[in-house]
Amino acid sequence: MTAKGRLRAIFFDIDDTLFSTSAFAESARRNAIDSMVAHGLRGDREELLRELREVIEEFSSNYEHHFDKLLVRLGPEASKGVNPEILIAAGVVAYHETKSRELKVYDDVYEVLRDLSKTDLLLGVISAGLAVKQAEKLVRLKIYGFLDRRAIYISDQIGINKPNPKLYARACEDSGVKPAEAMYIGDNPRGDVEPCRAIGMTTVWHQRSGRFEIGPDDPQPDYRIRNFHELRDILVKDFGAELPEPASGPARPARRRSRAKARA
Repeated sequence: MTAKGRLRAIFFDIDDTLFSTSAFAESARRNAIDSMVAHGLRGDREELLRELREVIEEFSSNYEHHFDKLLVRLGPEASKGVNPEILIAAGVVAYHETKSRELKVYDDVYEVLRDLSKTDLLLGVISAGLAVKQAEKLVRLKIYGFLDRRAIYISDQIGINKPNPKLYARACEDSGVKPAEAMYIGDNPRGDVEPCRAIGMTTVWHQRSGRFEIGPDDPQPDYRIRNFHELRDILVKDFGAELPEPASGPARPARRRSRAKARA
């Protein structure tokens, strides 16, 4: 690699970086409410959706009983004459069916990951969240074959959460690369940019989701991108990566042999 120094590894965030978590979650929640109403739940759809959003905000997205809590909050009149377990099941099934249909990476993400997987760069993930949920996303997004199998670092497994720089330092150390040889791409300035800058990684802020802003007094990323085609340009121009020009049409991911040193 060239001007910016040697780059040996690229780590990615998952949510709102590889795919639109926010757009997917809104669609899945709306479909869940529609299904519950179709199965007998009483109430205005928009009001029910607002109540569900409150439940998720109060109990976190990792809580496993959102629909149960929703029914408790609505009171017995909302489910009168209907077995509440049917309503809960209707919401769960609709949510998971939305996963099957709509949980996909951005087209440009798929294309660039495919091309990067053919280089000598180590490709990994550093993500915050529950291990099983984040792992499920990688499988459903159909990009696991592009990644080094032992370079998957999820905070729930590591015991260190964002924005602690130790999480990123651990990933670099276990993968056998120095922070100065690694790049991290994420959407959250506080959770992704700031800690990575603190240990000397190259930082790329993926601002496509529009969820976050960076003020003039905040730690600034090395790069800002709106899509992965811009990431491709950075890797080619500043790091000498040999990547083909953008191609049309996705290809099935090929298995990659891992070069990571140890499993997280």
